[in-house]
Amino acid sequence: MKKTIITIGLSSIIALTGCADKDEDQGLGAKNNAGNPTNVNNPTQYYDEDYRNNDNKSDDFGFTRTNSATIDGRNISNKAASIDREQLSDVISKLSVQIPNVNDAATLVTDEEVLVVYDTNNNNKDRTETADQVKRTAMSIVPRYYHVYVSDDYQNLGQDVENFATLKSGSRGIDYTIEQTIKRMLKSPQGYKMSDEENENGEMVNDKRDHQDNIHQKMDNR
Repeated sequence: MKKTIITIGLSSIIALTGCADKDEDQGLGAKNNAGNPTNVNNPTQYYDEDYRNNDNKSDDFGFTRTNSATIDGRNISNKAASIDREQLSDVISKLSVQIPNVNDAATLVTDEEVLVVYDTNNNNKDRTETADQVKRTAMSIVPRYYHVYVSDDYQNLGQDVENFATLKSGSRGIDYTIEQTIKRMLKSPQGYKMSDEENENGEMVNDKRDHQDNIHQKMDNR
């Protein structure tokens, strides 16, 4: 009788373990942050899968899967996407100095603009080519709606860009000051047009005015 009870007990444990493994396989081993069962065969099912490891190793891949049903009617303000501007500027500067003939680079990332001032030993013939490489490097890092402005006048503009380091988007007079800096940067080569629809700085050519014209207009209205 005892052997029979033990056998039944072991069979039950094995069966439950099998069910748990099956459930985990169906959920792809992911954490379901939405609090609902994940069903990858039903696209309307709530799911919000997070494969992030607790150790956050730098060599881990980043992956997130979600759908509109996951967020419809729910408060996701605490999950709103944000950009680490400090980290972006660091990456852009470090990649820029790896470009041939670029010795130093200072990068400012605002809410919609990237300013890169760099030092180069290029002659006038190569300035446009280097400017294009620096600009496209920055373009490859930031979201595509950003506009990128570059200058090889590091001696005169490097400190100006660095002075923005402690300021914020809401700082008093910041827009005008940045516009003045951009105006000076535009005197340097900006590389080549990004595309048929965009100018050298990633601005739409169909806009009524490019950024430089807008700066002049704002100055005239003051």
